[in-house]
Amino acid sequence: MIYSVVPTRILGVIPARFASSRFPGKALARLAGKPMVQHVYERASLARYIRDVIVATDDEQIAAEVRRFGGQVRMTRADHPSGTDRVAEVASAENYDLFVNIQGDEPLIDPEAIDAAVLTVLGDESVSMGTLMKRMADPADVSNPNVVKVITTFTGDAIYFSRSPIPYNRDSNGDPGSYFKHVGLYVYRREFLLRYPDLTIGPLENAERLEQLRALENGYRIRVVETDYESLGVDTPEDLERLNRLFANVAGVVEQQ
Repeated sequence: MIYSVVPTRILGVIPARFASSRFPGKALARLAGKPMVQHVYERASLARYIRDVIVATDDEQIAAEVRRFGGQVRMTRADHPSGTDRVAEVASAENYDLFVNIQGDEPLIDPEAIDAAVLTVLGDESVSMGTLMKRMADPADVSNPNVVKVITTFTGDAIYFSRSPIPYNRDSNGDPGSYFKHVGLYVYRREFLLRYPDLTIGPLENAERLEQLRALENGYRIRVVETDYESLGVDTPEDLERLNRLFANVAGVVEQQ
């Protein structure tokens, strides 16, 4: 279903911290001449269904950079245990119907993927939260704990997210096409977000260190839709170097045309 007019007020939120165990300050790392957070902001602003985009941060350096390129920013507390908790603080102060949690380390985020995630929630009032999944192609991803796997019902509701290979496929010998990896883009209804920080953190979230499990453990539905979008996140300085080479190669091709 495609809506010609956005039926609800939708805010895109980019949580951005300066602290990072593997790559401190990566939100401000330069990619093709711009800070990474600016790439994410500009890509998110192209999504069809998002009315506004805001960066949620606890760091004045990031806030200053966002203001410099003309973006909207909201200062948030520094003690949030997850990006969803940070988005929940924004939801308590912003009167929108839906909030989209857009990862601040994905400078090539596809606006169409954002729209696909939004539609998972727009189409069903009983769904509190929506997200994306992609069929795996790389066999190494199946056993990689940094690649989160997801399984769903026939109607597309999440059953479980795990760092382990799920489901255990006795007959496929690890065929990656039997698995779906989770794409970390979330859409929430405001009323759910306002309750989220007070939900009990259960043993599954503690074991897997996956914030979306808090919703499942507390009985909330998460609608998941398949996408072709390939997430290219930046977790390390080496990831940034690879993306800078990619940008340079694309620029070189354009110049030759």
